[in-house]
Amino acid sequence: MNTPAHIIFGAAAFAHPNKPKLTMAAIIGGLIPDLSLYLMVFWSYFVLGNNPDYIFNVQYFSLKWQSIFAIDNSFFVWAIILYFSILIQKNWLKAFASSAFLHLSLDFLLHSQDARRQLWPLSDWVFISPLSYWDKNHYGHVIGGLEILITLSLTIFLISKFGRSKLSFLFMIIA
Repeated sequence: MNTPAHIIFGAAAFAHPNKPKLTMAAIIGGLIPDLSLYLMVFWSYFVLGNNPDYIFNVQYFSLKWQSIFAIDNSFFVWAIILYFSILIQKNWLKAFASSAFLHLSLDFLLHSQDARRQLWPLSDWVFISPLSYWDKNHYGHVIGGLEILITLSLTIFLISKFGRSKLSFLFMIIA
């Protein structure tokens, strides 16, 4: 899924209007598994001067980049963080880890040829989903449309839940 959709899904599932720290943790948790991609693309494009075709067709699939993605897209890493949040009884950390875990779960189902190593460090196995949120050869035209529809619906839900607040405005910008 697109990163903004992950953020909206995480906020819809774990944010609370009267708990700003928990809400921000849910928002950031939806972003974090994709943050390394944004940082590496930024560096490659703006600092190294690489073109997008090279970035997304060569660098993205390189062992170096995939090794980084394996860490922030590992179910085990996020399960440990979630378990730790329960042990220390920190609801904001639980929302953060749960939102990231939801992100990974949706990516698990919606990444085909661009899937990442979800079981690192225990395995290099990658689940290649028959579905994709973007690749038309894997129903991307259908899944992408559903993603937009659900994201907009969840954004409306969040706006109604948070009322006239800065966070409602933020959700509109994200979506």
